[in-house]
Amino acid sequence: MEARIDVKVGNKPSQDETLPESQIAQVEAALPTGVLFSPPYPNTTAAHRPPDLEWELIGAWSYQGLPATGTAHVYFGQGHSELRRPLILADGFRYGPSDMPGLYDYLNTPYTEGQPGLLDELRQRGHDVILLGFGERHTYIQANAGVAASCIFRAIAESVGDEDLTVGGISMGGLITRYALARLERNRMDHRTARYFSLDSPHNGAWVPLILQQLAYFSEKYGKKPEPGQPSQADLIKSPAAQQLLWAWVPSEDYSGPVATASPLRAQFLEDLRAVGWFPMRPIKLGMASGRGDGTGNGVPAGAQVFDWNGPLGVQATALTQPDGGVDQYIGGKKILWRANSTTTAVPAHDGAPGGTLDSFKLVAEELGIEIDPVFENTCFVPTISAVAASFDPVAWPMDLTTRANDLDPDQYDLDAFVCDETNSPHGLVTEPLATWFLNQLGK
Repeated sequence: MEARIDVKVGNKPSQDETLPESQIAQVEAALPTGVLFSPPYPNTTAAHRPPDLEWELIGAWSYQGLPATGTAHVYFGQGHSELRRPLILADGFRYGPSDMPGLYDYLNTPYTEGQPGLLDELRQRGHDVILLGFGERHTYIQANAGVAASCIFRAIAESVGDEDLTVGGISMGGLITRYALARLERNRMDHRTARYFSLDSPHNGAWVPLILQQLAYFSEKYGKKPEPGQPSQADLIKSPAAQQLLWAWVPSEDYSGPVATASPLRAQFLEDLRAVGWFPMRPIKLGMASGRGDGTGNGVPAGAQVFDWNGPLGVQATALTQPDGGVDQYIGGKKILWRANSTTTAVPAHDGAPGGTLDSFKLVAEELGIEIDPVFENTCFVPTISAVAASFDPVAWPMDLTTRANDLDPDQYDLDAFVCDETNSPHGLVTEPLATWFLNQLGK
C-alpha cells in the first residue's frame, strides 16, 4: 500500500475568501515566525577556541548550474603546527550558512563532567580537526558535496607526509561526504581517505511530522511576512536539502497524494547516489546512531493529540503524533476561514521510533505560545535503522522501525561497523558511548 496523505476541506466557500484587513494583523501575530525546524546549535558549556587556519572554499563541481561555497576551520592536533593527520567533519541539516562556533561548541561539549569533549580528545590524540561548513546548508546535497571535495583536495595539498584522511560528518554532513567520496572514486580521483564516518546521518531518510510540515506552510501563508531578503516559515521544509533528506515530504498545506515519492529531488538524489556506487568503496565505513539499537522506542505514543490550539478570530491548529499505518488515520488539521483535516495511509509511527530525536512539536508549540506534555517534546528525527544504513528500499521502507539494529547481520547494512547509543538521544549529540567507540575505531 502506498504511503500517502489526504487533506479534506469542510464548509469551504465556493470562492476563496480572505480575512478582513482589520483582522490580518491579529492572526499574523499569533502564528509562528521565522524558519521552522532550524533552531541554532544549543548553548553549551564548551569553551570555543578560534581556528588555527580558515579556508574559504568553492565547490569542485557545480550542480544545477552554480557551485556551492563553504568554510573550513582547521584546528591542529597537539604538538602540530601544520597538517599531519587530517580529520574532516562536515556540518549537517539546518537553514542558512553554518554557524562555525556553534558547531564547534556542540561537537566539543564534554560528555563526561570534567573531561575533554570529542574535538579536544581528537586533537590530544594527534588528529588535526577540520570542521567543514557550508554557505547554504539547505541547498542540494550534490552541490555541497562539491565543497566537501574541495576541502578534501585542500587537506591533501597542505598535509605534511602521506597520512590518509578521515572524512565524514554529522547529520546530513555524513550524506554530503558519502556522496563526495563515492563520486571522486567513480571519477578515479584519489581522495586519500582511509576512514569514512557518519554521526546520526539519515542514510535512508529522516522524519519531520507531516502535520507540522503542513503547519509551516499554513504559517507562511497566513502569518507575518518576513522582511525582504529574509526567509519565511516554510523555507527549510521547501528547500532542496529537505526534499532530498526527508522520507515523507509534502509540498503545500493542502497537498493530497504520495508522500514517500512526493519530491522528484529525493528520487534524483537516490539515483545519483546509485550512479556513483551508493557508498565509497575504499575507506572503512563507520556509523554512529543517536538512537538505541535494541528496538526500544522513545515512549511517544502513536496517534496521540499533542496540542489543539485556538488562536484569535477562530484560527485553529491541531496536531497528533503519527499513527502506525492504517488507512485514513487522522493526524490533525487547521482552520482560518474553513477547516482542513489531514489523514495518512500506510505511514509508520515514526515519532515514537528508536532513533535520534528532535524537539519538532515543542518548537512549533512554543511559537504558538502553548505548552505540551513533556512526553511529546522529543520525537524521532533519524530512525536508528536509517542511521546504521540498514539495507532496504529507502522509498518503500519495508523494514520495521523497531528492528533491533544491534542484531543485524553484516550483509543487512551498508557500513563496515556501527554503534548505537544507549538511549534515544538528541540527534547528533556526542555521548560517551558514541565517542568512546569512535575513538577506539580511529586507533585501530
